[in-house]
Amino acid sequence: MKRILIGLAVVLVVGCGAALFGMRWIDSRISSPHAPEAGATRDITIARGMNARSVAAALEQADVLEDGRDLVWWLWWTDLGASIQAGDYRFDEAVSVEDVTRIITEGRVRLFPVTLPEGSNRWQAAIAIASAGFGDEEAALRSFMRVDLIADLDPEGTDLEGYLFPETYLVPSGTTTDQVVDLMVAAFRETWDAGLGARASELGWSVREVVTLASLIEAETPSADERGLVSAVFHNRLERGMLLQTDPTVLYARWLAGKDGRTIYMSDLRRDSPYNTYLYPGLPAGPIGSPRASSLDAALDPAESDFLYFVSRNDGTHAFSTNLRDHNTLVNEYQR
Repeated sequence: MKRILIGLAVVLVVGCGAALFGMRWIDSRISSPHAPEAGATRDITIARGMNARSVAAALEQADVLEDGRDLVWWLWWTDLGASIQAGDYRFDEAVSVEDVTRIITEGRVRLFPVTLPEGSNRWQAAIAIASAGFGDEEAALRSFMRVDLIADLDPEGTDLEGYLFPETYLVPSGTTTDQVVDLMVAAFRETWDAGLGARASELGWSVREVVTLASLIEAETPSADERGLVSAVFHNRLERGMLLQTDPTVLYARWLAGKDGRTIYMSDLRRDSPYNTYLYPGLPAGPIGSPRASSLDAALDPAESDFLYFVSRNDGTHAFSTNLRDHNTLVNEYQR
């Protein structure tokens, strides 16, 4: 009996030692981060259909892991080998086998920015999407014709001009042009639903009218302090039946004519276009770009002012006036 007890004690000690060794091995091989060269950024692509061994080999070759076999064993032990998700991954810090497992099985793929600047029209938006690597300009322009995305908001819309919300979107590689456009329209809808729709209904303005006016405000001033005043000028002129005579609409008509939309010529001021606010009263035929949220707010909440004119000071701000004589004086001062 004594010998049996001694034998059991030896087995117990050996077993505990083995368990302790196993825990230490897991801690050192699975839980300890592998420190690559300082400041190193490592990018790998996991293609669809790659098995655990192939993924582990790629991670070891990129110096994300010290020994890829540790990952193969851990994926087998945790039964997560079938959960690896394809995509582009970036590792810019030390990671353990456990860290890597979470990243590649949860699909924490590398995201790429698509930036749509405020005021961009659809041709500029197409350039932004193509430059970010998501399709080409022609594909983007075709996506912008998907008016079904806004049919409930703007039944008159013939394209998505004005409804591509300006901001930076982070999207994974492989995202289609249509999917990028979906994100932009969804962001507009989220912004519009944040009280703007109710305000427009109170004023009797349609979504299209608000977005159109907001796009003019966006095009005219980069200054947050001036948007309410610019809106007031447009509201005052509309109420008086005056021509808006805003240059950005003339430039937009040039874009529609397939010409460079940066310089205005006398012939442009005479161009017969529903966007030429030097010829046609009221708002132009539709939005001329992508307004930010504060421009949408300004369109619905103009400053209390009698101003009817404004002229650029050439520093990003404008001088405002209530009559043509004062306006001409300011034009001579700032634009001679």
